[in-house]
Amino acid sequence: MSNADTVIVAIRSGYERLADLVKKFDDETLAGPSAATEWDIAQVLSHLGSGAEIMTNTLQLAVDGQPPAAGDFNQTVWARWDSSSRREQADGFLEWNDKFLAQLESLTEDQRDNLRIEFSWLPAPIDIAHFARMRLNELTYHSWDVRSAADPEATLDAAAVPEMLQTDADLSWVSKPAELNGQTAVLTVTTTDPSKEFTLRLADPVSLEATPAAEPDGTLTLPAESWLRLSAGRLAADRTPKSVELTGPISLDTLRKVFAGY
Repeated sequence: MSNADTVIVAIRSGYERLADLVKKFDDETLAGPSAATEWDIAQVLSHLGSGAEIMTNTLQLAVDGQPPAAGDFNQTVWARWDSSSRREQADGFLEWNDKFLAQLESLTEDQRDNLRIEFSWLPAPIDIAHFARMRLNELTYHSWDVRSAADPEATLDAAAVPEMLQTDADLSWVSKPAELNGQTAVLTVTTTDPSKEFTLRLADPVSLEATPAAEPDGTLTLPAESWLRLSAGRLAADRTPKSVELTGPISLDTLRKVFAGY
């Protein structure tokens, strides 16, 4: 399978896992808290559903050779979802994710390889693999936000983790270097499932390098899914596997503050 194919398969796997739960949720569950602290479960589903609607429209415009939607399109979609009932939000999540996945899966091999999609906030159009990975990241983290509310042992979807693990990702928008209080450190990060080794530079800005540092100040060893949750503000002390090991001048609590979540 091409790179786009594997990402689309991972989206399907993660969506079906969450959808199976959502179909069983009663109104009380939908009103309950999620791990996204400012949202109840229905609001997380609303976010994922509105996102699926927007991405369906974005992809269709690209397929049709049309420019991106006008600037107020997203605001209109969000306003409609925000005004919906919790049950409507849950049902809409299922409806629009079904539509979006069917649309993605219907793309031809040529489209998966060569179609490019424009976003006004990106410097250049992106390919389907990149576009699908954006959705995979959002779905995977927010699926965990929903599932972990009832399951303290919940982890990110296994099929998504290899596709999300980018050892040269831009951390500038998800990190708060001020929480280092002037400290700096270079850590070698070693992950399992999959196995990767890369460098985390804790400074201003916080950054990653795809190769391990020659003389690090410490090491961070953990499952790849735990690294992804840490960098997305989802590795609280009570959600941290015992296998996580950190050496050096920076504490795990400090790392949690640097990666406070979004």
